[in-house]
Amino acid sequence: MDHDPDEIGLPRGIALAWGVAAHPQQRGPKRELSLERIVDTAVELADADGLGAVSMAAVAKRLGFTTMSLYRYVTSKDDLLLLMGETALGTPPHSVTEAPTWREGLLRWHHESLAVYRAHPWMLDLPITGIPSTPANLAWVDTALSILVETPLDPLERTAVLLLMTGHARWTAIVERGYDEQAREAGQTPDDLDRQVAAMIDALVTEEQFPELRRAIDAGVFTADADPLAFGLERLLDGVALYVEARASGAPADVPPPEEASTDAFPKDRKVREARSARREAEKGVREANKKLREAVKREQEAVARAREHEKSGH
Repeated sequence: MDHDPDEIGLPRGIALAWGVAAHPQQRGPKRELSLERIVDTAVELADADGLGAVSMAAVAKRLGFTTMSLYRYVTSKDDLLLLMGETALGTPPHSVTEAPTWREGLLRWHHESLAVYRAHPWMLDLPITGIPSTPANLAWVDTALSILVETPLDPLERTAVLLLMTGHARWTAIVERGYDEQAREAGQTPDDLDRQVAAMIDALVTEEQFPELRRAIDAGVFTADADPLAFGLERLLDGVALYVEARASGAPADVPPPEEASTDAFPKDRKVREARSARREAEKGVREANKKLREAVKREQEAVARAREHEKSGH
């Protein structure tokens, strides 16, 4: 059903993003301040020093205006953050929809999403408040859905694939930012930091305490050139491809409707809730027991180390 924006009562920030909000009347012959200048300046501050550097006062100072003058255009910092995200996100490039296959299209969509996060890492700190509702966000959603339009997936399934890609891109960007920030603080490259941490783990992890991890370390998992995040993305797409093939052969959809999913997550049956509560308590007990076991192993290793030192000293 179509709705008139005027009838919905859009929040100020959403209305500004869609260009349907009333703007303050310009006084004087020359327009020295604008919503676009305010948002662009805020993005510049965030790009340089992170989201924490952005405040109405900081933006006003950079522009050479009073803080109150900004409020004639943006009534709250939350609205400013929303518009910053919208500006930084932009629209997806045409190369995404020009991909020869849906799989290549999703890969390009994922890589372009990562490019946005790499250019504006502070976007990872913007709050996720619900369904995308601004033009740029919706353009990325529409592009991802259009990539899958020739597949047998229905709209709900296409949206689920979109969320899968969004989650992986965001998680990859979070990991990359963490590596970059840690390496920068240490005055190293991310590769140098990786090697340093790998050497530290190699020295600490024993086969007695972590047998499978020790086996993985000996196999070179922390020093290999392979990108596990790229591997994971390809395997996700393999799964989507298998599902697309199954749907093409006439298999029914297995994405549960919202009411079924919510019922399973929050069962009304008292016995089911009690059983799940008991399971959680049991899992908590197992975690605590494992913690105590690790502490005991650590104490044992420390005792062995002290005994060896004692033997070396000849006492």
